[in-house]
Parts: sequence; structure tokens; C-alpha cells
Amino acid sequence: MASIDYKNKLLTAFDESVDSKKSVRQVYAPYADWLAGKDFSQLAQKSRDAELLFRRVGITFAVYGEEEGAERLIPFDVIPRILAASEWGKLSDGACQRVRALNMFLNDIYHGQDIIKAGIMPESILTNEMYRPEMQGVDVPGGVYAHIAGIDIVRTEADTFYVLEDNLRTPSGVSYMLEDRRMMMRLFPELFRQYPISPVEHYPQLLLENLRAVAPRGTTSDPTVVLMTPGAYNSAYFEHAFLAQQMGIELVEGRDMFVKDNAVFMRTTEGPKKIDVIYRRIDDDFIDPLAFRQDSMLGVPGLVSVYRNGGVALANAIGTGVADDKATYTYVPDMIKFYLGEEPILSNVPTYKLSKEDDRKYVLDNLAELVVKEVQGSGGYGMLVGPTSSKAQIEEFRLRILANPDNYIAQPTLALSTCPTMVEQGVAPRHVDLRPYVLTGKTTSVVPGALCRVAMNEGSLVVNSSQGGGTKDTWVLQC
Repeated sequence: MASIDYKNKLLTAFDESVDSKKSVRQVYAPYADWLAGKDFSQLAQKSRDAELLFRRVGITFAVYGEEEGAERLIPFDVIPRILAASEWGKLSDGACQRVRALNMFLNDIYHGQDIIKAGIMPESILTNEMYRPEMQGVDVPGGVYAHIAGIDIVRTEADTFYVLEDNLRTPSGVSYMLEDRRMMMRLFPELFRQYPISPVEHYPQLLLENLRAVAPRGTTSDPTVVLMTPGAYNSAYFEHAFLAQQMGIELVEGRDMFVKDNAVFMRTTEGPKKIDVIYRRIDDDFIDPLAFRQDSMLGVPGLVSVYRNGGVALANAIGTGVADDKATYTYVPDMIKFYLGEEPILSNVPTYKLSKEDDRKYVLDNLAELVVKEVQGSGGYGMLVGPTSSKAQIEEFRLRILANPDNYIAQPTLALSTCPTMVEQGVAPRHVDLRPYVLTGKTTSVVPGALCRVAMNEGSLVVNSSQGGGTKDTWVLQC
């Protein structure tokens, strides 16, 4: 039988489904009862059905640098992660609070720079390679820079949550949140009749409403929104096409658009059509060859000039990368206090800045116990997980740090919470994190759900899909 039975499992971290005595927690109790009535073979068949369906739909992602099998499925776990309404309330309030402060920081750093004058943020932030001097003094539509933000959150105890990082450039993964929910509803419809699960299906419509809300002044009551993709070879192309289809907007590439008379147009079979808002899934460097990389074949010549003159809105704004740099992350609690006059609802993970001599010395002496990250790294790349690394890997990273200490931060190795997960041997605890997607237009909000990433390998703390992690549906209970 399939069941949440950890009697023979050693729990090395807080488990969200069972307590220290291995009794099922209340939030999981009804699901555990349902699961106990199922054969493991039934669950395994559902897992195979899900893989087949995902493959038919084409839900894949590209893994750069792999010679074969560049396109692959992200493993999907048929056992959901379940959160009580009270738990979600803290997470959602904390994530929205961070994004409000980060938007205020971005507006400030490109205008009055009060946070630097107050001595809270060092002036060196202006030399960060993600800071765009081209955006200084530019008033973006609605004053919104980060329209879509993915906030990565981990849990270590019943009431202890930490923000691991903020993703404000072009946060990805929301399509998996939506498709995971669709899959669970298809495989287990009876559970959605029994459980008061909050819906997430309205995310695309909410995103579209937020994008329309930041259309430039003077735009008609029905602004034209498009999604800009680098093209079919991008690792997240499935998501680009999926979101455009769900929102009912055009999916465009740079070659589909042109600039004329301080406006951006797309080519259509009925002639040029003016664009008001571009939800761009392309990095700053490639968006306009006249403003950034001259060799870019992906962008639209003149787009940045139109943007600076208020002729089009971009989501997310150019220059948001300076706010999701891992070095900037360390100042977010201070931003919340400075701009909002509030105490942070969610805490940062304690972080060592390797640009500081004392921090660097401590980290170099304790590499085997810490996690070290590149300040602009993503996807689990450019990272050292000390406790699971070999001596050779640690020594290699030591040399990298000594060569360029400003490029790294370090954090203690957190014991991420675990959730029941289906593996070959049955149901076992695996480490998880959570990425809710915060949307900002006229207001800041988040749908009651998130991308839950799970480390499929026993003992692994790395949940990134590029490093072998999988996903599972997140159920936020309504009561």
C-alpha cells in the first residue's frame, strides 16, 4: 500500500507531513487517509500517465551544454505539497512586502538614490554590471519595475521560513505551477472534490490585467500586450508559448517588430499594429542592438529609445537585474524598513559577503560547511554545496573565490524541509523549496499557489531542474 510511513526513514530535517514522533500532521491527515487506501502500483501508474501526457504536450526544458537529450522533461511528483491557509498567509504577505520594497528601491536607485545618501546601501551598487545607467531619470509606466517576481522560499521549522533569493529579471517556471495543477486535477479529480484547495488557474488572467494596468498614458482602454521571446531555441520557450496562449496575446520575436514615430509596431497580416506593453522574456543585453549588444539578432533596433520616451511599457523594466543580484539581496530587510517603515515578515538567510575581509576569511576556513554562490548565478550553476562536495571541488572553489571574491556570497547549509515524495522504493521524504509569483500593476498580489521544486535524489539539497530536481503541485487550503 502507498502511505506516508516514515517508520524506517531517518528524518534529518523538519518534515511537513509528519511530526517528530512520525505522526501525520493535521494539514496532511485527510490526504494521508486517502493515500493509505491506494496501492503503490496505482500511484506508479499515475506517474507514468503524467509523464506520457507531459511529453505529448511538449512540456520540456533545454539544458545548455548537454550534447544529447538537450530537451528533457522535468520529473513530476504526483504527491502534492500541502500548506494550511495560515502558513500561506505569512508566505504571501512576506513575498508581497519584499516586492513592494524592491520596486521602491529600483525607482530610487534610478532617481534620487536616497538609500545611498542615507548610508544604507553602498555607492558601489552603481557599478554593478546589472545596473543600467541608461535608466537614470526614466519614469517607467506606473512606477513599476518588477511586474513579475519569483521569490524563492525555504522552510526549516514549523514557523520558520527564509527567502533564499529574489528573481526579478525574467523569472521562469510559472507554467509548471499551472500545468502541475492541471495534471493533478486530471489524475485525481476526486481529491479536488474532497479538499478545499485554492485555485491557481486564474494566474494568466491576473497577469494580463497587471500588464494592461501599466500601459503608457494616453493608451486606449484596450491596450495591446505581446510576449517577446528570444525564439524556439530558448530553454523556456514552452513557457513563453504557453503563457501567450493562456493570455490570448501574440507571441513575438524581435524580427516581428519595428520602431517608427516613437512607437513600437508588430507586423501582422492586416498591416502594422501598435504595441503598448511588451512582456519580455529576453535579457537586457539582447533587447536592442542600438542600446546594448550590437551583435544581438534577437532585439528590436530603437526599442530602448521608445521605452525611455514613454512610448511603450516593458515588463519587467530594463535594469531590474540590479535588485536580484545576490549581493543586493543582503540589503532587502533594510530596504523594507527604509521604504515601508515595517519589519520584514520573512527573514533572509544569514549571508557572508566575500568582498569583506572578515567574512571572506571565515568562509575560506569553513568551505566544507557552507553554500557558496555566484552573485549573478542562476539555475544551480556556479554554486558550491560544501557538505556534499569533494575536497577537489572545494579547493577549486577556493581558488575561484581568491581570484574574484566580490563575485561570491556564502550562506550556512540550511536543512530544507522535506515532503513526502514518490520514489522507486515507495514514499519517502525529499527536500523542497517554493517559488510564489508576485504580480504588480496597480496593486501587488500573489495567487494562492507556487512552483514547488523537489530534490529527487535522497539527501540532495539542490532542487533546480537543471541539476536533476523535479516539481510537485502546491495545495494551499482555503481553511
